[in-house]
Amino acid sequence: MTQQTTSGTAWAKVYLSGPIEIAKQVIRKHCLEQGLCVTIEPTTFIYTGSEEVGYVVGVINYPRFPESSEEVFQHAKTLALALLSETYQRSALVMTPEETIWIRNVAEK
Repeated sequence: MTQQTTSGTAWAKVYLSGPIEIAKQVIRKHCLEQGLCVTIEPTTFIYTGSEEVGYVVGVINYPRFPESSEEVFQHAKTLALALLSETYQRSALVMTPEETIWIRNVAEK
């Protein structure tokens, strides 16, 4: 016998540069504290004059524990902030089907 559960589709992706193995440790801690399940994939950023390695973290609406699009987006932003802080990166992108935000650490002077 099978059972199906349906909920609305919602997702957010977090893009950062840096070593993926360090990011995985931060994500494990965050997921344990927040009760999340996410994906992580390596990526390469190519931009004017250079390139660097990084990763993409996927946050999705899991029908077993349904959440709204806004809740998924908030989880992604919170995770992006944790990754920025704990991996010593300067910026991150959080992308949903509706919008993309660029989060950056601004050095205090």
